[in-house]
Amino acid sequence: MTACLDTGVFLQIFGRKQPFHPILRALLDGRLILAVSTEILLEYQEVTTRLSGAERWRDMAALLDLLAQLHGKIRHIEPKFRFNVISTDPDDNKFCDCAIAAEVNFVVTEDNDFNALKSAGYKPKPIRPEEFIRQYLQA
Repeated sequence: MTACLDTGVFLQIFGRKQPFHPILRALLDGRLILAVSTEILLEYQEVTTRLSGAERWRDMAALLDLLAQLHGKIRHIEPKFRFNVISTDPDDNKFCDCAIAAEVNFVVTEDNDFNALKSAGYKPKPIRPEEFIRQYLQA
């Protein structure tokens, strides 16, 4: 199964006490593939650095690199087309573009703007992180 994580969800997978840590466990266990683009990684870096500092971002980036090397579970995609699925917050389209190009199963998000994906006619569907964990990651 492949997923794309919006930034808010991504930030909450690190640390055992974080609510969405089971997503990181699934990545570490090789049960989940994470699709990212350069635009997404830059947003992850920007927000992490602003909220937690550059050292925290370096640690997170190192873990992503390790996951890519050990399991091949990080799928780096550079979309060649802008699908413009989300009109209410166009900045979120970077996640939709990556998700569509990578043919992921889900965009894991708490952001209701991604509901536009439900009727857009593309494969990825938005799913709330709690539901994603409950339905797909718990044994």
